Amino acid sequence: MNNMGKRVYIIHGWDGYPEEGWFPWLKKELEERGFAVQVPPMPHPEKPTIEDWVSCVSNVVGEPDEETYFVGHSMGNQAILRYIEGLPAGAKVGGAVFVAGFFELTGLDEEEQKIAKPWLETPIDCTKVKQHANKFVAIFSDNDPFVSLRNKELMEQRLGAKTIVEKGKGHFSGDDGVKELPSVLRAVLEFS
Repeated sequence: MNNMGKRVYIIHGWDGYPEEGWFPWLKKELEERGFAVQVPPMPHPEKPTIEDWVSCVSNVVGEPDEETYFVGHSMGNQAILRYIEGLPAGAKVGGAVFVAGFFELTGLDEEEQKIAKPWLETPIDCTKVKQHANKFVAIFSDNDPFVSLRNKELMEQRLGAKTIVEKGKGHFSGDDGVKELPSVLRAVLEFS
């Protein structure tokens, strides 16, 4: 077992970027507590594809272990789930925190629907996901225009995730003015 210490990968969402919103704050808070943190820029964020995003996560992580943790925002959560689903038998990661994570989306225009379609229609084998990780926390906002609270039930049913609902945080994006997200920090610290 390579001892790389505790690692956290923060995976941004569709149209996101590493310096967006609450990512720099979370990175700093975790680094101050001894975590190695990476926020990789995901490929062509304006048109995310499953293949490119999952292979990007895989390349950045390298060899995962039980001290490897993930924090995702929006589409980033989907990339994390699909990465974990595809891990080889016996591989384990420490857990994941999903911010505005979804299995279904609302409020997309026609162009957005085309981009989202493969993500929404390519199934995720949650049983497999749970073989590689068993600690999941999913954080939602009560006024998210894209991720309805039905996703809260789905996260609980499919992954056994612990769920939290925040008030008035929108989609938790940079545009929503969310610069700090203490619930995410707490969730990562509880895992580890």
